[in-house]
Amino acid sequence: MYLTYYNGEWTEGNTPLVGAMDHSVWLGSSVFDGARALHGRLPDLRPHLQRVIDSADKLGMRCPLSVDQMEALVREGVAKFPPDAELYIRPLVFASEGFLIPVPDKASFVLTLFDAPLPPFTGFSSCLSTLRRPDNSMAPTDAKASALYANTSRALREAKARGFDNAILLDAAGKVTEFASSNLFLVTADGVVVTPALNGTFLAGITRARVIALLAAEGVQVQERSVQVEELATAREIFSTGNYGKVTPCTRFEAHEMAAGPVAQRARELYLAFTETT
Repeated sequence: MYLTYYNGEWTEGNTPLVGAMDHSVWLGSSVFDGARALHGRLPDLRPHLQRVIDSADKLGMRCPLSVDQMEALVREGVAKFPPDAELYIRPLVFASEGFLIPVPDKASFVLTLFDAPLPPFTGFSSCLSTLRRPDNSMAPTDAKASALYANTSRALREAKARGFDNAILLDAAGKVTEFASSNLFLVTADGVVVTPALNGTFLAGITRARVIALLAAEGVQVQERSVQVEELATAREIFSTGNYGKVTPCTRFEAHEMAAGPVAQRARELYLAFTETT
């Protein structure tokens, strides 16, 4: 089920939004974010909504709604679903006018909510992509810009063609950044929990930050540092964090097989417990 809010109205289905001359269609000026409703709980909703505003600003648009206004709409929309629903929440801002540069105040807001059950903790396979993440001098990597996802799609298509579920991308310097659409953690052969340090080539995930904080509260410190690709082949665990799956184990990287290990399991338990407090 899809439920969409646009221009003051809620509608069901894939609501038409744009015209052929809209700036967002032919020049890519759209940003979005992803949040979750889990049995009526809305973990870290406001940071996700604030990031929509920030992302729009970085692409030269002004989000027409405040965080408070967006939150009220989200809660109104979630109430239209069953109480036990697991939903994906997608606020989106897109420009309609402008030739090469979007007209800042001619940006529209749309909110879509749809059923998206949390994936089970069963694991996925991943390979090393031939594609690289750009730095912020090459692309708007500090925004959750729709335009960045063409490369994500390419990386996933490449992985699927090789028989894998997902891909891990490097930056221009050959360092590990993240999975195609989610952040990456690993547990080294020595038992150290590591995630690639933020270097401007990938988005600072809200779920990533939450998991780091939750693990720290349990006495598990996460090192944020440069990660060499060779470390992936010897890791005890590799797992992803992101809005869609929250915490999900990678059980095979290339030929290296791993269990869905205790750190990933604990991180998921802690995250799900956290959602009960929101």
